[in-house]
Amino acid sequence: MKIATWNVNSLNVRLQHVREWLRAAEPDVLVLQEIKQVTDAFDAEAFGELGYQSVANGQKTYNGVATIARTALSDTMCDIPGFDDPQRRVLATTVAGVRVINLYVPNGQSVGSEKYQYKLDWLEAVHDWLAAELKAHDKLLVLGDFNIAPDDRDVYDPEKWGEGILCSPAERESLQALLSLGLADVFRKFEQPADTFSWWDYRAAGFRRNAGLRIDLILASETLAEICSASYIDREPRAWERPSDHTPAIAEFRM
Repeated sequence: MKIATWNVNSLNVRLQHVREWLRAAEPDVLVLQEIKQVTDAFDAEAFGELGYQSVANGQKTYNGVATIARTALSDTMCDIPGFDDPQRRVLATTVAGVRVINLYVPNGQSVGSEKYQYKLDWLEAVHDWLAAELKAHDKLLVLGDFNIAPDDRDVYDPEKWGEGILCSPAERESLQALLSLGLADVFRKFEQPADTFSWWDYRAAGFRRNAGLRIDLILASETLAEICSASYIDREPRAWERPSDHTPAIAEFRM
């Protein structure tokens, strides 16, 4: 099973990019973030033509998530239980016996802001939800744009970023709390090239200078982590014309 996550930063703009990547990479499952369109505007037919089924949880102009898979998607959830949130940031489905939870974690804007507190509260609610999901599903994947660089290896200039947004101690502690539930960041199961990132700012030639962060993560339950055979990042789509500022992160499992 090959599964990938990609923040596309507007599916209206990058639908053909996604279709091109699906044809080339042939994943079994692809989860998208920041589709930036209402659910009714999601073009499921465009993926159906390529042999994929799909489901979306959209929002006008902002946020929005979608999951695309070669096999049927079932048991869909579009909200964090017990957490009142109008923003469309989560989508859980079951695909071929694997519980796939697609997250678009809030950015948080700046440390100490109201949006930062919303991010921490949101992550706490996700923690409780995932604890329950792990009890129900031994094969579980949590993936998406986490807007958190797990540690300094995932930051092109740790001194410059310091303890600012995406790298602050509280954000990293929230991520560690998720991992402590019994999840593994499968990217770190394998030896990786130094300075491997999944996001680069559009400004200041971030991609050309490889001034990036690894904030797009794939977390696996113990059962799946044990059979993960590869995890990597595909830089190529970031070099395409009018790219997203993110690029796909991928993991493969011996199923």
